[in-house]
Amino acid sequence: MSLDDIPESSSLVLLPEETDARPPALTIDATIVRHQHAADRYWRLELLAPTVARTVQPGQFVMITPARPSETWPILPRPMAVYDADAEAGTITILYGVVGAGTRHLRDFASGESLPTVGPLGRPFSLPPTARSLLVLGRGIGSCSLTLLAASAQRAGARVTVVASGRSPEATIAGDFYRSHGITPIEVYDSDGSSDPVALRAALAEREPVADVIAVCGSRRLTRLAHELGTASGAEVQVSLEAHMACGLGYCHGCSTGSRTALAEAPLICRDGPVFRLGERSGSVHA
Repeated sequence: MSLDDIPESSSLVLLPEETDARPPALTIDATIVRHQHAADRYWRLELLAPTVARTVQPGQFVMITPARPSETWPILPRPMAVYDADAEAGTITILYGVVGAGTRHLRDFASGESLPTVGPLGRPFSLPPTARSLLVLGRGIGSCSLTLLAASAQRAGARVTVVASGRSPEATIAGDFYRSHGITPIEVYDSDGSSDPVALRAALAEREPVADVIAVCGSRRLTRLAHELGTASGAEVQVSLEAHMACGLGYCHGCSTGSRTALAEAPLICRDGPVFRLGERSGSVHA
């Protein structure tokens, strides 16, 4: 989900963060453990990256360069959300969509090969200590930014309600992940009209009380719905954004959330996000 998906009446607010809360990013050659077709245009990539698997937090991402040592292309890495992490096995799982030349090239990598990987990166989701319930709204590949958050909240004893939206049942992802963690997702589709925000809002009203925190990624319509639900109930809304990035570390400044002024540059999605709190519009992104 990009900046263009943010409702005009809202603004992005930096989440609070302890100075030592974010694990340091590492540069590694991550060995491919498994790489297989998942569904529709989506592929599942499992990488051996023990330190990342132990330290990654919900909503963080890695930068992956889909190039072999002998290849001079692609030069730039791709930002990819960490879909799952197994600290015991030392693996992380990436679920990605094949959309361009870079991901088509990545699709050709096989088990045993390695991929230059940097991570974990970005500011993660932050559930307030008082939060007892969480509503997760994900669309398509955007659900990959939300899976670890839902699983973490479930383990902590929160009531977790998950929506997984897609064009059709075949193109809707993350349902199996949620069920494996004891969460029964509400799966909605364009093909039968159940993904329409009006229908979805009615279904949520019938099924669950309003959550303390709403997390959303992957859809302008879902972001608007999250904003409306949060405004009506007072729930905190956190949104994960996507952007084209050259470094993922804040060096290139290619993922700024706004224009540079004479005094400062707007926060960066890679360094200050990708997760922000959605607030009422006050003119700019602020801490």
